[in-house]
Amino acid sequence: MKKFFLLIFPLFFFSSFNTTKTLTWVAIGDSITYLNDHPDETGNRITKGYLTGVTEKLPELEYVNKGYNGWTAVRIAEEIEKLGLAKADVYSVFLGTNDWWQGKPIGTLADYQNNTGTNTFYGSYRIIINKLRELNKKAPIILITPMQRVDFVYINNMKNNAYGSYKDKNGQSLAAFAAAINAIGKLEKLSVVDLYNQSGITLETLVKFKRLKDPANGQYKNYSYPDFINVPFNPETDVYPYPPESVDNTYDGLHPSDKGYEVITNMVAQALKKELKIRKASKQAVLR
Repeated sequence: MKKFFLLIFPLFFFSSFNTTKTLTWVAIGDSITYLNDHPDETGNRITKGYLTGVTEKLPELEYVNKGYNGWTAVRIAEEIEKLGLAKADVYSVFLGTNDWWQGKPIGTLADYQNNTGTNTFYGSYRIIINKLRELNKKAPIILITPMQRVDFVYINNMKNNAYGSYKDKNGQSLAAFAAAINAIGKLEKLSVVDLYNQSGITLETLVKFKRLKDPANGQYKNYSYPDFINVPFNPETDVYPYPPESVDNTYDGLHPSDKGYEVITNMVAQALKKELKIRKASKQAVLR
């Protein structure tokens, strides 16, 4: 019996001190986050999203997907108590493109500072961040700006379409929403993954072309950006304008392709790795 104990004890001792604790990452977002777990809704044009990509790079993380199709930061803030958000080790917030398209007022940094509510984008972010800090005041929060976008046409319903960020919506630019997120990050000393300005995903690299009928002769032609901007598109009669060979960083002008998700994955993973390293160093300092 004694020999048996001696044989198993080293194994138990070794394994007990080499177990990697899993850290929970709650990712709040819109369809770009949601689609990670629903590739079928992309016409299977993606194989994995940024949540899967990041956790492959950082296996100590497990993600909780809190992405909602078509949702704005305003709606997330309005529904914040109904989302089932839980205490986690790290949070990310990836919103803004739908706020821009739906014409939600950006507001000012003062709306964030004064917690003025869901009437503005800034005010809504304050509600979201307050909630995450209520759940775990020590957890890092990473903010992610929206990507640039060109003309979006939903692969499953062409009547659902929208022009790109090359022009304003409701008198506001998408760049201004990205700037708001950067301003909040600077004020709160939060890491910001600036996809809008720093990812290299630009209006020119979102799609290789948009296939539209040439108004002069009615024949289909591949138009690159910006040539397709004023070319008419009729969802009732035209073919889907983004065939597989048009895919670049997005597959539909808005949602990332595998290539686009890889860019997001690398940037988010880098930010998370940095935050987790700081978190680990802080814990070790407390134990000393």
